[in-house]
Amino acid sequence: MPRRAKIIPFPVRPSSATSEEASLVEVHRCNQAEAVVVRGFLESEGIPTLCRSRIALSVHPFTIGGQGEIVILVPSSEAARAREVVALRRPPIRRAR
Repeated sequence: MPRRAKIIPFPVRPSSATSEEASLVEVHRCNQAEAVVVRGFLESEGIPTLCRSRIALSVHPFTIGGQGEIVILVPSSEAARAREVVALRRPPIRRAR
């Protein structure tokens, strides 16, 4: 049977965009409120950040479990310093007696 339609290929992303994404490293996972604070700490130290999430926009002002998780990414060259900044800003865990 002969083809009746033209096949249109999907567009391909430029290679520069994929190389930028490959150089990003995850340094922290948290909820939206904590992400704003951590991002502020990192940017105040001069570390560029990118926040990614899978939060579906909704009329409800809350998320449940991992739905509201935000991943904070930084350039791989700044990853060690970013992890140090996050660790220093996190208060110590107090154990119940």
